[in-house]
Amino acid sequence: MSRQIQSLSLLATSVLLILPISLAAQATTTPASQPTASTTEPTAATDQDIQMLRENIRAKRKQIVAANISLTTDEAKRFWPLFDQYTAEVRKINDKRWTMMKEYAANYSHLTNEQAKDHMHKSAAVDGELIALRNKYMPEFEKRVAPKKVVQFYQIDRRLDLLMNLELMSLIPVVDPGT
Repeated sequence: MSRQIQSLSLLATSVLLILPISLAAQATTTPASQPTASTTEPTAATDQDIQMLRENIRAKRKQIVAANISLTTDEAKRFWPLFDQYTAEVRKINDKRWTMMKEYAANYSHLTNEQAKDHMHKSAAVDGELIALRNKYMPEFEKRVAPKKVVQFYQIDRRLDLLMNLELMSLIPVVDPGT
């Protein structure tokens, strides 16, 4: 258990290092009620920054799962190929999520109410896809390893996804209802 906490703490620390920068950048925007000659836009992450972040998380995901689930040699032979298949499908969903987030980031400063609602619906749909994918794969994992190990994997996978989303979302400005 301490390995899990250590691994997740490392990822959480990196989240906390990024989060204050993003919040500070958002705090530098001028409220709509106080017009000035110029406003400062929040600092945006580059595609390269995000790609590096995503690759880092992907690489660590398998390491963290491996460090926290004790699989026998026989279980490992059955588990890891399905894990690789599952994560490839997760990656496709996360690619959609990132594309959607980039579109939002490019337009958030002049977002219409319709675009804001569309973003919210797309975001919920992507979240739903990931939940559906987990529901599809968890019974397949149960055929390969003990149910408690599947639940452990589910919990770790979910936490890693939450951490990744927190990191990515910290790079995207919150919608300004005044625009």
